[in-house]
Amino acid sequence: MTFHTRALLGACAVAALCVPATADTLTIATVNNGDMIRMQGLTKDFTDKTGHTVEWVTLEENVLRQRVTQDIAAKGGQFDIMTIGMYETPIWGKQDWLVALDDLPASYDTDDILPAMRGGLSVDGTLYAAPFYGESSMIMYRTDLMEKAGLDMPDAPTWEFVADAARKMTDKDNEIYGICLRGKAGWGENMAFLTATGNAFGARWFDEDWKPQFDTPQWKETLSFYIDLMNEAGPPGASTNGFNENLSLFQQGKCGMWIDATVAASFVTNPDDSTVADKVGFALAPDTGLGKRGNWLWAWALAIPAGTQKEAAAKQFIEWATSKEYLELVAANEGWANVPPGTRTSLYENPEYAKVPFAKMTLDSINSADPTDPTVDPVPYIGVQFVAIPEFAGIATQVGQEFSAALAGQQTVDEALAKAQTLTAEEMEAAGY
Repeated sequence: MTFHTRALLGACAVAALCVPATADTLTIATVNNGDMIRMQGLTKDFTDKTGHTVEWVTLEENVLRQRVTQDIAAKGGQFDIMTIGMYETPIWGKQDWLVALDDLPASYDTDDILPAMRGGLSVDGTLYAAPFYGESSMIMYRTDLMEKAGLDMPDAPTWEFVADAARKMTDKDNEIYGICLRGKAGWGENMAFLTATGNAFGARWFDEDWKPQFDTPQWKETLSFYIDLMNEAGPPGASTNGFNENLSLFQQGKCGMWIDATVAASFVTNPDDSTVADKVGFALAPDTGLGKRGNWLWAWALAIPAGTQKEAAAKQFIEWATSKEYLELVAANEGWANVPPGTRTSLYENPEYAKVPFAKMTLDSINSADPTDPTVDPVPYIGVQFVAIPEFAGIATQVGQEFSAALAGQQTVDEALAKAQTLTAEEMEAAGY
């Protein structure tokens, strides 16, 4: 029996999948990234086993967020399954907008889902979305430039080491910048990075009474450190650089270090796209010795909106797409490096997957982020690089604009923090906190 055949037959062990049932047509909203497109190509495996058919609505990330949010808030019923993230899941689960996934069969092995992923997609211990892939953030660095600077990157560096290394690696005359970090405004762009970094410096968005904390020494230290480092060792125009811009700079050999999504590891080590593919090392995101690392936590996950008429079939699909057997199906077709990362403990125990050069550091990064305990001082919210309240996306986008303007030299750190404090306080008061 071939491995491929074994993987397909093994999927029948995923309970209920091979049991004949009334055939339904499921409408699934998803994001237009590589892993999701690959899933669509493999869906015949699911339809052959169950008799259900699937209609895909595939959207760009910002459009997807808008469409599914409008639909679920209005109880529109357009979708039987939605692709959502760690930001929406606890909010919507708490509002009873999602079907609880607390009755998946034993063969699905919910306990195999990485604890950090399970925690971020649960409310009071109940899972409301199943992770399709997961990520954290980590340091990707040029091993040749680190060596040239006379330094050895530790597996778990401090921000002090990273800043020193960045300055030593910088060679602006030759367009080599010691560190590339997000500066582009947005709750999912610069604020994802700066909120996670703030956690390592002892900063937090709110105290336990929901009072904004941008007027604290911890936020001043975070923002000042970041802007000084970027001015001295970052690329020009950094205030307009997000994930894609920094990825491009790194692949062109212009960054000594880049701290960003673990999912980027496969891009920077791909010789078809990256001029430095054979010179990349990985390390945990930095800390300052306070017990929290500056790395985030995210999952794209599948959830069922409450009120669907096709709950049983929708659960069968989620079970199929987020199972151990699905990972084997992808590996058989595309190779282990292309398996959706960051969801299951058993994947990281697989000796074949262990050969993927970034596998271990990705797992270590995910495991070092805890959405239920993200900060040095206690907070009333869930979320590492975001605050899981409905108001956050709007507030953080505005704060991100102020911080980006400070990086661009259009205002001081103190001015940016004062504006952030005022606007956050006004929005939270208006929302009734």
